[in-house]
Amino acid sequence: MRWRSKRRKIKVVIVYLLAVLFLLVVLPWALYSLFGERQETQIEGDTMRVHLLCHQNNKIIELGLEEYIVGVVAAEMPASFPPEALKAQAVAARTYAVKRLQAPDPRIKELSLQADLSSDPAINQAWIDNEEMKKRWGITGYNTYKKKIVDAVLATRGKVLLYQGELIDPVYHASCGGNGTENSGEVWKYDIPYLQGVPCSGHPEGNKEATVVFQLNDLDRLLGTQLTALPAAKLKTGSSGLIVKEKTATGRVKTVSFAGKTISGTEVRSKLGLSSTWFSWQVENRALKFTTKGYGHAVGMCQYGAKALALAGKNYEGILLHYYTGVTLGRVE
Repeated sequence: MRWRSKRRKIKVVIVYLLAVLFLLVVLPWALYSLFGERQETQIEGDTMRVHLLCHQNNKIIELGLEEYIVGVVAAEMPASFPPEALKAQAVAARTYAVKRLQAPDPRIKELSLQADLSSDPAINQAWIDNEEMKKRWGITGYNTYKKKIVDAVLATRGKVLLYQGELIDPVYHASCGGNGTENSGEVWKYDIPYLQGVPCSGHPEGNKEATVVFQLNDLDRLLGTQLTALPAAKLKTGSSGLIVKEKTATGRVKTVSFAGKTISGTEVRSKLGLSSTWFSWQVENRALKFTTKGYGHAVGMCQYGAKALALAGKNYEGILLHYYTGVTLGRVE
């Protein structure tokens, strides 16, 4: 009797394992076989061509403009964001691409004379292909999110942003941190009329603080300073050895003085790999603990802010007109 009872238990376990295997492997595979390729088709009438340099393998691929924009939106904005935010991202990405098709980027031509754009986000916009989308989202997520992004791109097909009839440079960033976006002149060399700071509450997900610690010798190496030579008394926060000399209108760091060397906030952010120029620090022994808020340069469209505006009921046109001052929407064919 015990042996029969044991056999029944083994059968139950086997049936359970087979059921789990079916749900986790067989069923997703079957669904993918039936529906997994439905978003692979090219967008009909997508005649404007883009020659994209894929920075991962240094190969150039040719694809339609709208097809390219699908890959940019998938790479640059979480697919879980509301449709109106994704549409706003699609228009910004398209404007960026068309502007560089009309006026070639010399950085790209140095890499390849045949390429129009790079998929390297350090040069142009990030871009991912279908295979990378499947890796990020899984089989079922791929179909859901890919369709959502394609719908956003098709809903804004051909739409671009103009200022006084000319294509703008529609820069964007992940999160302003909730204190409003920044004037371009506070961050870069030129003050651009359509890239002016505007109110933005951001979004709780994008407003989180981040911390990172640097030893003094590492800071000296990265920033070219001489912090290790300072006496302990001058290493106190707010002392003459470590001071914020100037802030932007939104409270971000514009210039600092470290051991007598004046450095811009953008340079500190770049060389230390900080999330933003909205940073402060604390002295901990012979190290500095930096605390940042937000992510990115804070100029132009705040992506998490776009999400918040979309959730509040604003459509993509309203989102874009909020972040890019004095622009209008046009169309390219």
